[in-house]
This record gives sequence, C-alpha cells and structure tokens, in this order.
Amino acid sequence: MVTVALHHVAVIVTDLDRSARFYQDLFGLAPIERPPFTIPGLWLGVGSLQVHLTVYAAGNFRQGPVDNDDIHFAFRTDDFEAFVARAEAMGFRADAAQDDPKRMILKRQGMAGFPQLYLMDPDRNVIEVNGAA
Repeated sequence: MVTVALHHVAVIVTDLDRSARFYQDLFGLAPIERPPFTIPGLWLGVGSLQVHLTVYAAGNFRQGPVDNDDIHFAFRTDDFEAFVARAEAMGFRADAAQDDPKRMILKRQGMAGFPQLYLMDPDRNVIEVNGAA
C-alpha cells in the first residue's frame, strides 16, 4: 500500500512582509530555502513540515468572521495556555466582537478531546491551534 504524509500547507497572502511577520511573530516559524519561482512567496519551517506563503493579489474568498467550521489548518502546541497568552498579547481576544478580525474562538475543553483555538491571519486564513497529544 502507498503511504502519504503531509509535506506543507500553502497559504494565499496579499502582503508578503505583513504575513511573514505574523507567522514568525505569533508561531515562531523560521524562513527556509525556497526555489526562485516567478511569483513572490516565502517558505517557513514548522518541525519537519512547511507553511508556504504565496502572494496572490486577489486574496482569498473569505469575507466573514473567524469560523471553526471553515477550511483551516492546525498547529499543535505543548503549552496551550502559553499560546493563548501569546495570541492575546498580539491583540487576539475571545471576547472581541463577532466581526472583529482579531477575534479568536477559544475552546478550552473542545469536543475533539483537547483544547482548541481558532483565529485568522491578516488575509483571513483560518488557523487552529490545539493542545492535542
């Protein structure tokens, strides 16, 4: 049987510098080597996996607030509460207004069996951070 493993997640961004700062500051990701493609972008390492930021001037289709039922990708952390504090220090709030782009959905006891939070990057891409074992 053929096996597969996740290699990377590609994320559409409209402002590469702004998005690079976001992913580096909030998640601590570091740039890794990227081939000289004809479109601007940046690859970031996250353990043995990668997040690829790709500039797409039209952006994505998302207009509404953060929604945990929307398409997203997830990071796992060994210290969920420390990550919550870090997100709050960067202006994310669980009590922010529904339409505030800095609103986060916080589920300390999620139905998945581990704590979860959901927030959006500057281009409204939804990201989950969880404390899964």
